Amino acid sequence: MRVHEELVASGAVLSYQALTAFCRRHEITQPPQQPAGRYEFPPGKEVQHDTSPHEVEIAGKKHRVQTASAVLCYSRMLFFQFYPTFQRFDCKVFLTEALRYFGASPTRVMIDNTHVVVLRGTGKEMVPVPEMAAFAERFGFSFVAHELGDANRSARVERPFWFIETNFLAGRKFSSWQDLNSQGRQWCDRVNSTYKKHIRAVPRELFALEQRYLKPLPVWIPEVYRLHQRTVDVEGYVALHSNRYSVPVGWIGHPVEVRETKDKIEIQRDARNIVTHERIPHEQHQRITLGAHRPPRGQGLRRSDSHPEEQAILQAAPEIVDYVSALKQHSRKLVVLALRQLLRLVREYPREPFLAAVREAARYGLYDLDRLERMILRRVQRDFFLLDEEF
Repeated sequence: MRVHEELVASGAVLSYQALTAFCRRHEITQPPQQPAGRYEFPPGKEVQHDTSPHEVEIAGKKHRVQTASAVLCYSRMLFFQFYPTFQRFDCKVFLTEALRYFGASPTRVMIDNTHVVVLRGTGKEMVPVPEMAAFAERFGFSFVAHELGDANRSARVERPFWFIETNFLAGRKFSSWQDLNSQGRQWCDRVNSTYKKHIRAVPRELFALEQRYLKPLPVWIPEVYRLHQRTVDVEGYVALHSNRYSVPVGWIGHPVEVRETKDKIEIQRDARNIVTHERIPHEQHQRITLGAHRPPRGQGLRRSDSHPEEQAILQAAPEIVDYVSALKQHSRKLVVLALRQLLRLVREYPREPFLAAVREAARYGLYDLDRLERMILRRVQRDFFLLDEEF
């Protein structure tokens, strides 16, 4: 536009369209055309992995989910799953599920420059996080990242995201996260068995050839997990990702170790005390309570042993066992305070006046220990402190 204005001001007579046509014919301001390249992938060489956000309706509510996808570059076998978030733990869970779905492992896994895997660097200079490097070594592959701006390098996995959004997610509703991923896996089975025009083959048939070049999976694949350190709160729950999981009330105040896996939450106090809950995959601010962790209403927590004060009272005066049991039920004071006061009476006053006062108090249902002490004092004064009239 500016060039056209200057030309017209200098006396040239031409339209703006004529100027742009002249520039196109002589390739002025246009970068030279470069032929497009092509990536060739031999069988078993590479899996491309990436994530993309989508909107999904689960149990009548809209959720923004992260769609994780993996594609074998030679056979175009597709596998995807959905997650509320995609952190390092979720990445390891997904890749484990993907490799189990393929039944083997490739030589390398191509990723974008995501912080989930990348410690530092980009492209060929990328260095993975030690945790992810150890995970890759377990399955016999290595992580590689494409160069910045080289979007075509991950085209095998980028295109299926549009395919998933416009075909699988279109018009579908799901009852739960498990239902969502279960239907996704079934849809992968159907799509991988369908003829593809752009490759002129069926992915499942190409995979039969590629499978010979893939590495076998380890004989034993450990379950992916992450550990958390927590302290049981005063209500008998352990908080994790805004959700709260119940434990026995005897654990209140104790430190516990929480082991989070794909489907379970294991809360361990020691080697013999472990509680298992079904894992809630996303933040719902829920309280999950097992019936065994809460006594029936009105029963409360039953002590396995009596108070030390009660044992001392019954050793000194076993005749008042019924009165002690009734005192624990009817006293207006805390049980431990009432027992301590009764133990003091046993130790400080003569035995006979004490037992006589207790028998009388039990007959009238009297459990006020201050009044019981006055009853003892009256008997002690009458029987043990008779003064000589001469004095």
